[in-house]
Amino acid sequence: MTIKPLIILPDPLLRQASKPIERVDTEILRLADDMLETMYDAPGIGLAAVQIGVARRMLVIDVAREGEDKQPLVFINPEVVASSDERSVYEEGCLSIPDYYAEVERPARVTVKHIDREGKEQVIEADGLLATCLQHEIDHLNGVLFIDYISRLKRDMVIKKFTKAAKSKAL
Repeated sequence: MTIKPLIILPDPLLRQASKPIERVDTEILRLADDMLETMYDAPGIGLAAVQIGVARRMLVIDVAREGEDKQPLVFINPEVVASSDERSVYEEGCLSIPDYYAEVERPARVTVKHIDREGKEQVIEADGLLATCLQHEIDHLNGVLFIDYISRLKRDMVIKKFTKAAKSKAL
């Protein structure tokens, strides 16, 4: 397993839609393991493949609390097939937008269809933090960032800050 470098805003790859995975093979399983290793190292609770520069429809999540055993989940070609009318608000952050947090309102519950590590189709019903995390990471696969849910003024300020930081790093 290898820890991969994270793609940081304003990298244009973060705005591209990821391509579906055709089949689960050793390369995809290695990618899943690398993603989990990278997520745990960051540390984070979710990571989409695009965040390590691989524009494929896969994400990993582990919402286990500190002190609990790890509960790694791998979602290949995940798709929200149902969501509740009830909403919830969580303060979200993102490994690709370090040290920035904002409250985001999303459906409180979602049903997600996906393929697991064994290549079998699964359906999961999630609420709470898992539902929020799934929606956040699936957004990544569609080129959407959590800052797209905040006011345009705040979003523009965040993008400007990260663009400026990227330019000064390049010098």
